[in-house]
Amino acid sequence: MSAVLVINCGSSSVKFSCIHTTSGRVLASGNADKLHSADAMVSVSIGSDTQHVIMPGATPASALRQVFEILEAQQLLPQIIAVGHRVVHGGEAFKTSTIITPQVHAAIERCSAFAPLHNPSNLAGINLMNELVPQLPQIAVFDTAFHQSIPEAAFLYAVPMEWYRAYGVRRYGFHGTSHRYVSEQTATLLNIPLHQSAFVSAHLGNGASAAAILNGKSVDTTMGFTPLEGLVMGTRSGDIDPGLTPYLAQCLGIPMAEVVDLLNKKSGLLGLSELSNDMRTLEKAAAEGHVGAAMAIEVFVFRLARAIGALAISLPKLDALIFTGGIGENSPNIRAKVLKRLGILGFMVDEEKNQSMVCHQSGIITAKNSTTAVVMNTNEELMIALETITVMNKVTELI
Repeated sequence: MSAVLVINCGSSSVKFSCIHTTSGRVLASGNADKLHSADAMVSVSIGSDTQHVIMPGATPASALRQVFEILEAQQLLPQIIAVGHRVVHGGEAFKTSTIITPQVHAAIERCSAFAPLHNPSNLAGINLMNELVPQLPQIAVFDTAFHQSIPEAAFLYAVPMEWYRAYGVRRYGFHGTSHRYVSEQTATLLNIPLHQSAFVSAHLGNGASAAAILNGKSVDTTMGFTPLEGLVMGTRSGDIDPGLTPYLAQCLGIPMAEVVDLLNKKSGLLGLSELSNDMRTLEKAAAEGHVGAAMAIEVFVFRLARAIGALAISLPKLDALIFTGGIGENSPNIRAKVLKRLGILGFMVDEEKNQSMVCHQSGIITAKNSTTAVVMNTNEELMIALETITVMNKVTELI
C-alpha cells in the first residue's frame, strides 16, 4: 500500500491528510490548531478513532513531529511516497503543479510578496517536510494555477501596463483547487462532458471567491492580485474603492499597511456585524433579532449574487451554479437568499431539496424548470493528492 501526505500549513494551524494513492481513501487526517498559544492542540483521526494531544505553545514543527509519531505508531509513515503541499500563490511562474526543486522553492519565496499572509507559512511547511522526511519528493499544488487560463481582458487591471510587465500587477485568483474539483464533479453529476460545460462556482467559507469555468478551464474569477479582492468574506472586506485606503490612513492616523491589515482581519462579516466572522453564529443571531448580523448577511448575499451575475457574462451559457465550501455546503438559508436574488437568470429554489443538502450531501437544489444550481462538497485534499500523484507519474516517465 502507498499513500500521499497532503500538507496545508498556515501561520497558526496545520491541516494534513494521508490519502491512499489508488482508491483516494483517507487513511488519516487531522489538524494542529491555535499554534503558538497555550491552547494549542493536535488532533489525528484514523478510521473511527481520533486522538487529541494538548501541546501548549506548540509550533508547526513540534505539531508535525507529533503527527509523525502517531503515523509511525500506526505504521502509516512508511507507506508515504510523496508530500503534496498547498501553496497559495504561484504568480505567473506556475501554471501546473510541480516537484519542488531549489529553483521552485526560490520562485515560491518571490511570490510571497503577492501573498505575505500565506506563502511564508506554506514555505515553512515545505521546509519542515524537507527536514522530517528528506527522502520524499515534495510537490507544490498552487491555488493560482487553475486560473492561469483566464484571458487578458479578465486579468488585466486598467493601470499602466508597465506595472504588469515590471511588477506582475494583475488578477491571479485563488481557491483554484476547489473550483477545479467541484466543476469536474458537477459535470459528472449532471452527465455533461467537462469539455462542453459552463459553470459558475461559488466557494464560500471564511475566505470566499467565485469563478466562471468554461470547458473545465477558469475564464474569470472574483479574487485578484491578492485574496483580499472580491466577495465579502469572514474578516476580509472584498472589493473597496482604492481611494479608501489613504483616506482611512489619514483619518485613523496609521500607516496604509495597517489599514490593509484591518481590511484583511477586522472587516467582512466581522466588521459589518460587530459580532462574528462565523456565518453560523450570524444566522443564529439574525434569527434572534440582531440587527448587525442581519445586515452582514444581506450585504454578503447581495455582493455574492451581483458577482455571480457578472461572472455569467463570461460564459456562452450557464449549465449550473455550484455552491461549495463551509457556507455553500451547509447553509440552505444563504443559498436560498442568493438564488432568489438571481431570478433574472432563471433560478428557482426547491425548498425541500435545498434544506436537505447539508452534512456532506451533494445534489441539485433547484426546481425542474429552473436554471440548475447544485451543492457540491469540495475536497481540496483529494485534489492535491491526485495532482501530487500526476506529477510523480510524469517524473517517473521522464526517468
